[in-house]
Amino acid sequence: MKAVVKSAAEPGFQVRDNHPDPTIGPEDVLVRVGAASLCGTDRELYEWTASAQAFALELPVVLGHEGAGTVVDVGSSVRHWQVGDRVAFESHLYCGHCHPCRTGSAHTCPRTRILGMHFDGVFAEAVAVPQQLCVRVPAEVPIETAALLESAGVAMHAIQRSGPVAGQSILVNGCGPIGLAITQLGVAMGARVTAVEPNPFRRRTAAEFGAEVAASSTEILDLADASTLARGGFDIAFEVSGVAGVLPPILDSLRHEATVVTIGHPGRPVSVDVARHVNKRGITLRGVFGRRLWDSWEELIPLVASGRVNLDRLVTHRLGLDAVDEAIGLLTGEANKVLLIPR
Repeated sequence: MKAVVKSAAEPGFQVRDNHPDPTIGPEDVLVRVGAASLCGTDRELYEWTASAQAFALELPVVLGHEGAGTVVDVGSSVRHWQVGDRVAFESHLYCGHCHPCRTGSAHTCPRTRILGMHFDGVFAEAVAVPQQLCVRVPAEVPIETAALLESAGVAMHAIQRSGPVAGQSILVNGCGPIGLAITQLGVAMGARVTAVEPNPFRRRTAAEFGAEVAASSTEILDLADASTLARGGFDIAFEVSGVAGVLPPILDSLRHEATVVTIGHPGRPVSVDVARHVNKRGITLRGVFGRRLWDSWEELIPLVASGRVNLDRLVTHRLGLDAVDEAIGLLTGEANKVLLIPR
């Protein structure tokens, strides 16, 4: 089969036309990939940055952790999936036995292995995955849309970590696909959203989704409405960019007892003035990695199936597996979600 592979600890990917077809074990499901989606992590893996190396890939590996498709075969012990089912994939394979897994926090499992990093992923014509990672796709949701659920699930997890957003004034810093999904979710749930994004294309998209927009963090409070200013700043901030220097102005824009949820991974350690912001102002800092299992999926899918959240509007490009180099290049330009469609 055709697949996109990383075979060595160095920059670049390889497209292989005759990669071995995946085989399934008793607990696995074989899926014909209908669509796969790239994210910023794929660009990091392509460039082989320090952030990418921190994931400790098991090479060689078929890349890709966001995707969806149709079941074409099941292992002998699989009971809940059958040929013809349409599925999306949770990308984090948890152990199921450690303390976090047994107390409702499997998303923080210390033994997590990741699809497309530690076992073969979805940048291929077919993929074999453990049945526990499959998520049923409703009939109302096209396969291309389902390929976006994994990343949008990170946005849903961030909303869940922040607490209720209805009636709140929220700040979204960074409008890549996850930031734009947070913007959509916030608007759908009744929040007033202000989004900061230097990329003009993505800033326009955030405005189309209903956010007030700014090009830089120095303009944030200029866009705040009277009620936000009267209470001393924003109620909730989502830091999605991963830019190391943005936390100080974000913290300055918040009211006392506000909440910051960080999603982006800075490339270096970041300092926080604990005495000023945490102790004296009572600001809560929370982090997100992946989706909460399985709450994030269960809350997100009905919103997408009903049309209240339109993930299709995030898709700007569709390319074949052969064009993966071009797809990576698009991620820093006038693009949102770039899909790879196996031909």
